[in-house]
Amino acid sequence: MRQLRARYALAAALLVSTACSGRDDAAVPDAQARSTNAPAANGAGGSVSTSGGPRGPGGQGRTAPTITLAATDIAAVRRDAIEEGIAITGDLNPIEVVEVRARLEGDLVGVYVREGERVRAGQVLARFEASEQESGRTSAEADRVAAQSDLATAQWNLEQTTELYKAGAVAERDYKMAQQAVTASRARLAAAQARLRATSSNLSDTRVLAPTSGVISVKAVENGEHVARGASLFTLVRSDVLELAAAVPARQANVVRVGQTVHFTADARAFDGKVARMSPTVNPTTRSVAVYVQIPNASGALKGGTFASGRVVSRVVSGALVVPAAAVRQSPEEGKPYVYRIAGKTIDIATVQLGVVDDRAGMAEVLDGLSEGDRVVVGNVGALGRGMQVIIAGEESMAKRGGARTQ
Repeated sequence: MRQLRARYALAAALLVSTACSGRDDAAVPDAQARSTNAPAANGAGGSVSTSGGPRGPGGQGRTAPTITLAATDIAAVRRDAIEEGIAITGDLNPIEVVEVRARLEGDLVGVYVREGERVRAGQVLARFEASEQESGRTSAEADRVAAQSDLATAQWNLEQTTELYKAGAVAERDYKMAQQAVTASRARLAAAQARLRATSSNLSDTRVLAPTSGVISVKAVENGEHVARGASLFTLVRSDVLELAAAVPARQANVVRVGQTVHFTADARAFDGKVARMSPTVNPTTRSVAVYVQIPNASGALKGGTFASGRVVSRVVSGALVVPAAAVRQSPEEGKPYVYRIAGKTIDIATVQLGVVDDRAGMAEVLDGLSEGDRVVVGNVGALGRGMQVIIAGEESMAKRGGARTQ
């Protein structure tokens, strides 16, 4: 019996010892427990450790994780102007493309430009053989001089006949014939002048002139070639102004106005333009409105056909509370935006209400949830959770140096 009692006492002692040796793992939040073993997302920040963190109640439980961030991983909430706009994309096309055609048939005796050359308005691009046109103009000029002389003679005869008719020295028939002679001479002079203008125009057409300033993009003829009337000779591109035709959804077109500024990015460079005009109707197929934007290009930095993306600035909000767009995250459960805010040396989660989002500037307006001067985590720096301890690289050493100087 004594042996049986001794065995029961030993078993009870073992049970009590086992119960007292257990640890309370529920003291550390789930977010901290998940973050302890999570790797950093980049080299700039996100170094996670468990040293120096707080413990659970009574000093028991796993330590809270600590993350080390670089100064570039932190941004302060500040006041700034932010732009609201409508995104547009498309190709930048020259404001004018002119095809120069032959106005007469003949042989070319000179072609003076090549592709890629810049020409000015009125510059001679090519010349036709012009002996026939020059002869025609000379003949027309002679006919005009003869007709002008005949008119002068007819007018003198009319003046003389009028005086004699009034004196009763000539019959009325002679007076009427003198008047008709003046009328016929005027008609012949008008015909001669019209022929002179036509022959002069033909002679002028033998010189092919640039209709506007621009760059020759196509040269379709060679020197000595016989060209038919209406044949294409050159293609001239005017690219000092480029134009983009964009389709804006009808629901957004109401805020677009002629003269609004448009910020563009093309060839990794930023350019500004203006809304030049808009279509007055909605496309029934796409339910969009055509918007035409013009960009000054006097230096020729942009080439026609370049793809560009931009934003029509519909309004500017001054003094808005802004954070980097990279700091805003989306809750997977509720879809609400939030940021990781640094409260002292601890990570906190702040749900925010957003206003204008400027993708071009990488900023977002915060209407509620943050205050000016708050610090938030930017970008993907690894696994974060509420309650994690934060060390900002370089910040503690600067604080120590400042304290030493004060002492």
